[in-house]
Amino acid sequence: MEQLLHYVWQHRIFPLGTLHTDQGQVVEVIDPGLHNTDAGPDFFNAKIRLDGQLWVGNVEIHLHATDWYRHHHETDIHYNNVVLHVVETLDGVARNAAGNAPPQLQLSIPDTLRSSFEALQQEAQYPPCHKVIPDIPALHIHSWLDALARERLQQKTERIERWLAQTTDDWERTFFITLARAFGFGKNTDAFELWAATIDPQHIGKHRDNPMQVEAFFFGQAGLLDEHTTPPERQDEHFHRLQQEYQFLQKKFNLTPISYAHWRFLRLRPQNFPHRRLAQLALLYSTAQLNFSKIKTTDRLEEVRKLLKIKTIDYWSTHYRFGEKVNITAKYADKSKIETSAKTDTESEVTPQQRAKRAKTSSTELSDATIDLLLINAVIPILFSYGRRHSDETFIERAIEWLESIAPEQNAIIREWKRVDITAQHAADSQALLHLKTRYCDRRDCLRCRLGSFYLRHKST
Repeated sequence: MEQLLHYVWQHRIFPLGTLHTDQGQVVEVIDPGLHNTDAGPDFFNAKIRLDGQLWVGNVEIHLHATDWYRHHHETDIHYNNVVLHVVETLDGVARNAAGNAPPQLQLSIPDTLRSSFEALQQEAQYPPCHKVIPDIPALHIHSWLDALARERLQQKTERIERWLAQTTDDWERTFFITLARAFGFGKNTDAFELWAATIDPQHIGKHRDNPMQVEAFFFGQAGLLDEHTTPPERQDEHFHRLQQEYQFLQKKFNLTPISYAHWRFLRLRPQNFPHRRLAQLALLYSTAQLNFSKIKTTDRLEEVRKLLKIKTIDYWSTHYRFGEKVNITAKYADKSKIETSAKTDTESEVTPQQRAKRAKTSSTELSDATIDLLLINAVIPILFSYGRRHSDETFIERAIEWLESIAPEQNAIIREWKRVDITAQHAADSQALLHLKTRYCDRRDCLRCRLGSFYLRHKST
């Protein structure tokens, strides 16, 4: 419950009347300070008047005054500038490393606030605040979603920043790694990221005019051209051609592939097999000649879509891995469940002959939904990161505008929010709602959530 006492202090949910310290000093809170979630005192730079004298410093909060010693603050010099010790139970005197005793203020948590908070914490149905959402103003909800969308982008930026540090600010290489991770689509994100880290885009650039060599480069580094991991009966002509090309490239660039064991195949649809995704990436970096410079200099989202809209009818239009052809059953023939070159046709327009043809081939073209995910998880975050790194609002605003122009994602989490009348209007909203669930709801961090906080503030007044 200490976090709830933090909330009481931060939002000044004080009892009526004058506040007094344990020594009888009159307390006037001018500014509760900045909430600190890291090591050190709980609130920085608070402004407090004690008997009319202004004090500026830090505030420490505990349920019990003796928690000061339980947390060993009496030996930590970082607590010497605490100007007020706020507690719920006054069961002792706290002294800092200098031997001084900061004034102590006893505050209680209002019963209505405590019971409302406990109800949120114990609610089994998702989201925990589903019963009170109808009472929260729409403007307040939309403002929170806008903030969450930026918070989500900033979170993705952290991974990009780590790769920039490892690649000595190589934006092209970092973009390649970020895009590759997005190609993992859940189950293989880590494997694609690990794989991409072994590849230097400059090496790819030297062979972009030869799509077969780029494909061999990608498959070889993925550990998918090893004879020990591909049964002899599946080692067809295409496998051996790529293997031969990779042997040349491996020697030229002194390459070391990742282990085949990193890849996940269980319960994957044919279009999500690593082989097909790697083939698509190879096309982007050979035929389309994709790179970050093109993304950075493009101010129209549709132009980026065109860059990602690669299409080919080749080996990978009939195979989902070496030696195994695509077998699209009735389950996968539905246009909503597989990428096909005729995905805009309605079922009534599809002839039996077309269905038979689709059972043998499927386009390696990236669907619009897939491109949206690549934009959301790779292109837009790195553009946002570039803007932040260079303090250039043009790129930051462009990233947000693009996110707001993409249709919202459709999944179980977004449907749950829609059930409680919070409907995503675009991808920025759906990203915000995903972040709200994983960062706040799943952790029951209702006090830092503006929806939970709004509810609790109104219950305590």
